[in-house]
Amino acid sequence: MSSSSRHLLDRFGATGSLLCAVHCALTPLLLAAIPSLGLSLWTHHGLELGLVVFVTCLGLFSLMWGYRRHRMFHPLLILVLGLATLWAGITVHALHASTIPHAITMTIGGVLVAAAHMINLRLNHAHARVHDERCAH
Repeated sequence: MSSSSRHLLDRFGATGSLLCAVHCALTPLLLAAIPSLGLSLWTHHGLELGLVVFVTCLGLFSLMWGYRRHRMFHPLLILVLGLATLWAGITVHALHASTIPHAITMTIGGVLVAAAHMINLRLNHAHARVHDERCAH
């Protein structure tokens, strides 16, 4: 996989994760207005599950490629913590059934996943600079 493809995946993953976090943070604030605005899809469980599945697949794929390149484990650890938080938010009934705890859990999970992508992106950039410098000599 080319360097530009890896960077694109990390940027896409970070953007998607941040959008997920925004979705989770805004949902409780918009719950009263959603029916009148016709935005019931925003709170639909299927959309949320689809986002978490997508974020899981993209994150694991992207960060595993990054790990193979830079050999730093901490972005994967942050990703796994974020994914575990997201999955807990949609599968643990006590979290999913209560609006505020659910929103907090999902927001924290989305921010952790986005942070993992951003760290991975920086590590890939640093690795590329070191590699380019070595090749120039």
